[in-house]
Parts: sequence; structure tokens; C-alpha cells
Amino acid sequence: MSGITVKNTFTDRLSADPDTSNRPRQVHACYSWVSPKGMKQPQMVIYSQELAEVLGIPENYCQSQEFTDIMTGNKLPENSKSFAMCYGGHQFGNWADQLGDGRAINLGDIETHEGHLNLQLKGAGPTPFSRFADGLAVLRSSVREFLCSEAMYYLGVPTTRALSLTLTGEEVLRDVMYNGNAAYEKGAVVCRVAPTFIRFGNFEILASRQDEKNLKALADFTIEKYYFHLLDSENKYLEFFRSVSEATCNMIVDWQRVGFVHGVMNTDNMCILGQTIDYGPYGWLDNYDPDWTPNTTDLPGKRYRFGNQPVIAQWNMLKLANALYPLINDEESLKQIIQDFRLFYAQSYMIMMKSKTGLFENRDSDESLIYDLEQMLQVTEIDMTIFFRVLSRINHHSNDNEIFEIIKPAFYIEGITDEARDKILRWFNKYRARLKEEIISEAERSYRMNAVNPKYVLRNYMAQLAIDDADKGDYGLLHELFDMLKHPYDDQPQYGKWFEKRPDWAREKVGCSMLSCSS
Repeated sequence: MSGITVKNTFTDRLSADPDTSNRPRQVHACYSWVSPKGMKQPQMVIYSQELAEVLGIPENYCQSQEFTDIMTGNKLPENSKSFAMCYGGHQFGNWADQLGDGRAINLGDIETHEGHLNLQLKGAGPTPFSRFADGLAVLRSSVREFLCSEAMYYLGVPTTRALSLTLTGEEVLRDVMYNGNAAYEKGAVVCRVAPTFIRFGNFEILASRQDEKNLKALADFTIEKYYFHLLDSENKYLEFFRSVSEATCNMIVDWQRVGFVHGVMNTDNMCILGQTIDYGPYGWLDNYDPDWTPNTTDLPGKRYRFGNQPVIAQWNMLKLANALYPLINDEESLKQIIQDFRLFYAQSYMIMMKSKTGLFENRDSDESLIYDLEQMLQVTEIDMTIFFRVLSRINHHSNDNEIFEIIKPAFYIEGITDEARDKILRWFNKYRARLKEEIISEAERSYRMNAVNPKYVLRNYMAQLAIDDADKGDYGLLHELFDMLKHPYDDQPQYGKWFEKRPDWAREKVGCSMLSCSS
């Protein structure tokens, strides 16, 4: 008997691949049965006690070897029928056909007070969708996924979560920068947790094969489980698409709010619930640069750069509309929802940016003030996180010298040019005048601003330092960052050293600036 018992809500309702062998192939079903491969020496590195509590897993059980074995795939939870999902996707704008869970194995779901939550092991071995890969993951990418999943949750950004990070005791061959310098790294597994791992690509692959029976079954299942308020709608599939569009838009607004860049917004990496999924070559803006992408594979066109994320989200919605069209059969309504995405995003983005800047009274001039701010932030290298956090200290009484003293920690370059200084002051002159129109107290305005402008985010260099230590068997920094990131909006004086700009040594260092999709 296992200490964790799961249900099989997904597999009980949807079509299974009749072939139970674990070999690469085309799968004409919603999923394939597959078991984790089993690891040599499972070892727990870190787990989320808070998430375990949500799942009803006792703390003493989390410290047991059996829990470690389940989190690594050496043992299955009670009642588990493990499987891998079939899906396709558009990658970097091109249709890639079948993709699927190439290194993710789903264990089943647990009913909680937050609804059904699914457990998925990333890196537990090959599946029929692995193609020529090994289905494994390494410590480097697993540390990044564990920390970022939980960091985003505590930031209030819709996201999948991470229950645990375990070492496997195996060595995994990876070419970090795709430059022919492959090397062995420590193998690891992350247990992801989410209401569902259904992606846009799950619908795309079925539509591409004109499999309307399974397409309808998957849509019905998704609506019944996650959009049940739409069951009585006149056209529930159209309203489903509208709801996914709104959820996706809200997620992107939150990404822009905290300076998160996903790095690989392929349609197979878009969750049907509007939750951030697949933490690969992501990054956090250091200096504010809308053209920055953390993904080396994305460098030629910077398709997935920070400033382009809303455009790509809308493009991805178009691809989902194409997949759902056989069920909806209303081209004009679909077009309208896709067009409305941009309008809805612009409205939501403006509300978000006004909250970041402490503008809570409605004024017609605010939109131009926000636009001017975005231009001003690019006159020199200004750290996004630090700038917006310290902005709450400025009021309409602040003079020029006080302003520069407050925002000075956000400058990457000492001794900015006179031209840059003039542009910054011109914006702050408008900003100070606008603040005079606010009726709430300075203390209340500052409090509200600090509630949406995090003090701490998972900068790439921080994750890389934790990776370097973890690779040597030292997990102290990993635990320190994890604890700090649970309270990103609090001052936490004991962690003041992390409220700093990216250090110079990290500007071009692999893992601290650019990353590849390799893991």
C-alpha cells in the first residue's frame, strides 16, 4: 500500500492507445500507458511542504523513502495508472505534428479543497513520444523548474507547481549550448502539480488528424472538469474558447507585471487553463528591454521576446481556434474573440501598469504617461524589478536629487549621460504632477504599489548559483532561495543581499543570461 492514493480522471474518460509497448511511434489516441523506468539511487533534494499539505500528504510521510521513491518513479501511488499524453504543436511558428509527453509521466490526480490536482513526473524515463531522446532530466534544469514554479505561485501568477525535486543517482548526457560539447550531468526528477496538463496542442493534434470524435470527447471532458459553468451555454465550445482566451490574456498580463519571459511559447507549451507551464529557457528581465529573449534558439528573430509575448499569445489563440473550429463552426465569432484578445489585453495591461505606478484615480492622460515611462526605462540600463519597487518611495514632494538618490540602485551604468538624465527628469516631472491628483494617502499608495511590485524575483544568476552549489551536493542556497521566494512582496531584511542588480560577472555567463532548450 502506498501513502498516496490517486484517481485516474483523465484516463477513465478518454481514449487510450491500444499498443502498450514503450517504443517511439505515432499515437492515434489521447494518451499512451507508460511506466517510469526506475532509478538507481533516488534521493530527495527538496519538497514543498505547503503543497504537500494541500494534497493531504503528511509531513512525516514526505520524509520517508517511500515518498522519495514515488517522486522519482521507482514506486507508483496507490491506484495509479501512469500514462503520457499525446499532443502536437506549433514550434517557433511552424507545425511540428506529434510531440507528446516525451519526458513527462502522469501519475493521476488527487481530490483536494482546491479541486482535482494532477501529479506528473518530469524526467522519469522515456515514453512513446520521446522519439530519439532518453526521457530524462538533469539537476540543472530541474532546480530551475522547481524554484520558478513555486516562485510564480507566490507571486500570484497562474502556474503549475512543483511538489518535489529528487536526484536519480544516474548520469545524463546533455549538450548545454548545442555546440558539440556534450557532458554527463546529474539526473533529476521534478514532480509537477496542476489541475490539468492539457495544452493547446492536445486539441491541435486531433484536429490535424480530423479525429472529431476524440476532439469532441476531449473538449467535453475539459469543459465538464474545468469550465463547468459553461455546460448550459448555447454554444459551449465557443464560450470555452472565449474563456481560454481571457485566462491566457490574464496570465500574460501577470508575466509582464513581474518581468517574466517564458522563452518558448510554442502552442504545446500553452496550458488550456491559462497557467504557466514548461519552465525551460525562461528568464527574468534585469534591465528593462522589451526585445530581450532568454532562449538561444530564439535569437534569430526573437519571436518570444518579452515585448512580443502578448502578440504570440494571440497568435496561439488563433491556432487553438483552428483546432476547435469543427466543434464551433462559427468563423465570425472566433475571429471576433481573437480580435478582442488584443483589446482586452490593452485594457488589462493599462490597469496593471497604473497599479504598478500608483495611479488609482482615472485620468485620460494616464495612457500616455505609461507609454512615456516605457520609453524612459530604455534610455539607459535600468533594472525593472528594483525601479518599480523603489518607485513607491517617491511622492509629489520629491525633488530631483531625491528622485535620483532613490532610483540610483536600479542603474546598471554609473554616470548616466546628461541626455538620459534629462529624459528621466522630464518623465518624473509629469509623474509628480499626476501624483498630486491622487486622493489616497501616500502610505496607502505605497502599500498598494508594493503589493504588485515584487522585491524579490528568481533572477537567472540566482538560480545558477543554486545550481552550482547543488551540483556539489550543497543544497543550502536552494533552500534559502525557496524560503525567500515564498514572500516576494515582503521586505525580508535577512535576504536584503538578493535585492540587487544582476552582478557584472553574470552578464554573459551561461545560465545567467542566455539558455538553450537543452535539459
